Amino acid sequence: MTSPSSLLALACLAALLSGCATHGPDEVVLPKHRAWVEGRTVEYVTTDISDATMAAQAGVNHVPRLAQALGEGSASLTERVYKFSDGAQISVFASGPAPLASAQPDTNYSPLWRLVLVAWKPAATRRELRSEEAVLAAAEAGEIDLSVTGIVVNCPVTRPADGVALRGVR
Repeated sequence: MTSPSSLLALACLAALLSGCATHGPDEVVLPKHRAWVEGRTVEYVTTDISDATMAAQAGVNHVPRLAQALGEGSASLTERVYKFSDGAQISVFASGPAPLASAQPDTNYSPLWRLVLVAWKPAATRRELRSEEAVLAAAEAGEIDLSVTGIVVNCPVTRPADGVALRGVR
């Protein structure tokens, strides 16, 4: 006969294992992240970074060639992503696909992002900034410093706030 404590241990083990999905040979599992786009949250994955140190820290591909996507002016293939250097909040993307998948009406969206580091000034009242407009307004008001880098990150959006995801995203 199984003791109540053994049953509890088995139940806990089963609960832990139920969160572990089995993946077929044609599936890839990547950690998801969240960001703000125009006041909405989106989920994204990171696969490649042009900076060696950041790529190693994130455990993704180091792809120096991504920096060539910066181009000049309208020749750039990138959008801006605002990353808070102190990690106080999730990043802010300048745009996002709407709707997600094959119908892409937002011609500004690109999964290639030029990293802009955001740092709050000591005297500023911190708050969550949820759009590029809010980030730029805080910079104009002298509350934050923006440091545009030459780092490019490949972070495709996989699910917008409405929950409709790309095929295969769970």
